[in-house]
Formats: sequence, structure tokens, C-alpha cells
Amino acid sequence: MNQPLDLHGSFHVYDTTLRDGMQQEGLNPTVADKLAIARHLDGLGVGYIEGGWPGANPKDTEFFRRAAEELDLKHARLAAFGSTRRAGLLAADDPQVAALRDSGAGVVTLVAKSHVGHVEKALRTTTEENLAMIRDTVSHLRAEGQQVFLDAEHFFDGYRLDRSYALEVLRTAYDAGADVIALCDTNGGMLPGWVSDVVHDVIENAQVRVGIHCHNDTGCAVANTLAAVEAGATHVQGCINGYGERTGNADLVNVVANLELKLDRQVLPPGLLTEATRIAHAVAEVTNVPPASRQPYVGASAFAHKAGLHVSAIKVDPDLYQHMDPAGVGNDMRLLVSDMAGRATIELKGRELGFDLSDNPELVTRVTNRVKELELRGYTFEAADASFELLLAEEVDGRRPSYFDVESWRVITETLTHAQPDEEAVSEATVKLRAAGVRYVVTGEGNGPVNALDQALRAAIEQAYPEIAKFELIDFKVRILDQGHGTDAITRVLIETTDGASSWVTVGVGANVIEASWEALADSLTFGLLRQHRD
Repeated sequence: MNQPLDLHGSFHVYDTTLRDGMQQEGLNPTVADKLAIARHLDGLGVGYIEGGWPGANPKDTEFFRRAAEELDLKHARLAAFGSTRRAGLLAADDPQVAALRDSGAGVVTLVAKSHVGHVEKALRTTTEENLAMIRDTVSHLRAEGQQVFLDAEHFFDGYRLDRSYALEVLRTAYDAGADVIALCDTNGGMLPGWVSDVVHDVIENAQVRVGIHCHNDTGCAVANTLAAVEAGATHVQGCINGYGERTGNADLVNVVANLELKLDRQVLPPGLLTEATRIAHAVAEVTNVPPASRQPYVGASAFAHKAGLHVSAIKVDPDLYQHMDPAGVGNDMRLLVSDMAGRATIELKGRELGFDLSDNPELVTRVTNRVKELELRGYTFEAADASFELLLAEEVDGRRPSYFDVESWRVITETLTHAQPDEEAVSEATVKLRAAGVRYVVTGEGNGPVNALDQALRAAIEQAYPEIAKFELIDFKVRILDQGHGTDAITRVLIETTDGASSWVTVGVGANVIEASWEALADSLTFGLLRQHRD
């Protein structure tokens, strides 16, 4: 079914964060989280986004249903992941294959066994039936109009055990119509030289278009991926921020940055690599996993320089102690004893939000210093654009946008000593404020202190500004910033709010979760009103 092999066709950047990356310990995103991450990944310009395994669990099935209605991808195609048909069934009759067929995804990535031991022990079938399963499933999905990629699971280990059978699996899938065969280092035990040798052999003897999927158990996932590309692979798989089970998958940002900046291969749409830092950090906030400061290219410390010889040289020529201009990945050089750090980022972000700061260096310096001071106290503006815009508007106009003045607020939580197991603690909040010249005193109840505060604040402001009725809190994340202090630790809260057309994120920091939540809640309504009135 396939056309003659074109090893020099378009290069594929394939992200598997929403499927393989989510196998990382501690990651449990909601469907809304996955949709948000998909939008960020599309903003990076990846070619394919693997959304999950429809039919395997309700969350992934719901993701594909909502994606068809809610995702408007500009660069990427959505891929569904699943396995070949079961032994003894026709692909057309297998419910798992039907879930892939009906997912709405134009691309299906099939995982198939290429290791004799896994065929016989895990699938409990014969090597011949395994080939038939691959052939039948690929052919069926192609006949249904879907593009098919094949992930050859445990390929490198299988290649070492039985090279001829491993290669036969690849040929079978490719001849049946799979566009790409991704060689998977599933156990993550390979080294770059070994990968290069195997990829050379596969391309020469199997005559298939090769992709690469590496895990990081030897710390070589990115290096192994690059070795495969230099050996002829034209399809790379990985996860943003290196997410994945055990030690993770190849960090896709590192892969594409190295390909574009070091190997001079254009693999993303022009100009989008500069979004890498912003997107990597924004995804980290969605997953609620702290971004690694020492992460290559996009980490906060990736281009940070301390006092001494480095700083003196950097002032003369930044290239003396940097392997590249950090602006190439949207990051910023930081001189840790200087006020220069972050100025470019503030100016660029201000321009994005409609503020031209290029002719006002004093204002840029003032905003930069304030952001640095706030981030030192625990605030983050990477994923909280709304809070940053409020801060910027305050510095530009000399006053913070305000639609209400709060006199006081309080919250009480009552727990019954003899409550039944299914009875929740009831919280009650009282808010006193002035809005549009009128004083309001409102009490709200909720299934927790934050929910009660949200109800009371909305009920008060809505009397003056009915438009907030359509504002809805859609995400709430809490992070303890200095865990060593136990219950006395500083807390950061991120709140995402929508008006039905778009969403925005605000941040609050406080000595406890209620105080931090109040700040984020108040800012979320302020920003929403600012946007409504500006529109």
C-alpha cells in the first residue's frame, strides 16, 4: 500500500506528552488540563500531538470527544494511540480498534511487539500471528482513511535477541501502509553509538521510513534521538519537559532546539522555537510540576551567570560564556548581581499585551525589579498572564485597575464532631466591599473555604457588574513553596477563569492557602471586568 520510500520527506516532530508523558509518577491531569497542554504544544509548532488511548480509559475517550469540538489546532495534527488487534480477531471486529477508528483523530499510532519474547510471553501468541495482527490492523485503519504510524515496542532489545524477526515486523507494517516506523527504546537502556548502528542497519536492510522514541534511563534520551536523526531517522518523538515514566522520555524541546540551532535543520515552523521557554513553563504550571531551573535551554538557570569573571566577560561579549543567544528559545540571560536580568522579557511581554515599552527604559527597569521582587516572594508570571497584565497596567498608569474596594473578608469552616462519612464540612464566608459607589455585605456558603469566598465575592460584585455571571472558575492549583516549614509554609495558588470565550490565569501568594486564594480570586474578577469593559 505504501509509496516508494522517501527518506528525505518532511521531518516529523511528534509529541507524546499527553499519553506517554502522563505515565510519570504524580501526574494526573484532567481532561481540561490535557486540552490546555495541547494548545500550548500547538503553539510550539509540533507536527503531531498524541492525545492518549481512546477506549482504554474514560478520560482519554472524553478528551478526543471534546477535542473535536474545542481544539482548533493551527500547526499540529491530533493522533490517537492504541494497540494492534487482539489475537484471533479481525481488526474490523476488535472494540479497541473501533475506538481508534471512531476517535476522530486523523492519525493513529499503533504499538506493536517487535521482541520475540514479548510476543510469546506478553501477547501469548505466535510470531506469525503477531505479524498478521500488525498487517490486518494497519491495513484496516488505512482503508478507513487514517494515517498510521507504528511504534515498534522494545525494538532495540528485540533486535539484539532476534534481528531478522525485528526487521520483519518493520517491513510488515510498512508494506501494509504505515507511513513511519518508530523504533522504541522502551527500556531506555541504549547509548548513542548503539542507536546509530541499528538505525543505519534498519534503513539499509528494512527499507522503511524510520522514527525514534527514546526513554531516558541512561540519561541519553536526547543524545540517542539525535544519533538516530544523524543516522537517517526523519521522525522524532518526545515529551515537553522530558515527562514520562521512570526517568522520563526524550525532552522534545531539547531535541528540536539541538536540531535547529546546532544541526541547522528547520523542524518547526519558522520563529516558533522562540516560544519554547514560555510554553515549557506554562505546561509545568498546568501539570503542577515545578519547572527544573537547570533544564537545558528553557530553565531559569540555563543562561544565568554569577558574579566574578563570567559577569565581566558577559558585559563585553555575551557569547564568551554562552553557547547561544537565549532569545533563540525565548529565554533570557540573567546576571545574578545585575539589574539587567529579565528586561528583554518584560519588554517583549509588554508588547504582546499591547504596551509599547521600548522608549521607556525607566518603566521597564521598574517593572523588571518589581517582578523580580515578587518572584522572590513566590509569585510566578509565566503562566499567570492576567496577573502580570494587571501589574503592568498599574506601573504604566500609576494605579491598579479596580472595580471594587474590599473593606474586609472572613471565612469560617464548621465540622460536625459526629458527622457521617459522606457529610462535607460547611464553610461560610462574609465579604464587605464597595462597587460602583454602593456598599455590599454578602455571605456565601461553599464546600470549602475557597469555594465559600468565591461565592460571596461573586454575589457582591455581580450586583454592580452583572456581566460576571458568565465568569467561571475552571482550574485551581496549589503549590507549597517552602515545604521545609511544614504547615507554616508560603503557599502559591493559580486560578484559571473563563468567560465562555477565552480564559485567563491569576496568581496569589500568602501565608496560607486561603489568603493566597483570595488574592488570586480578586484578581481573576478584576481582570475579567477589565477585559469586558475594554472590549
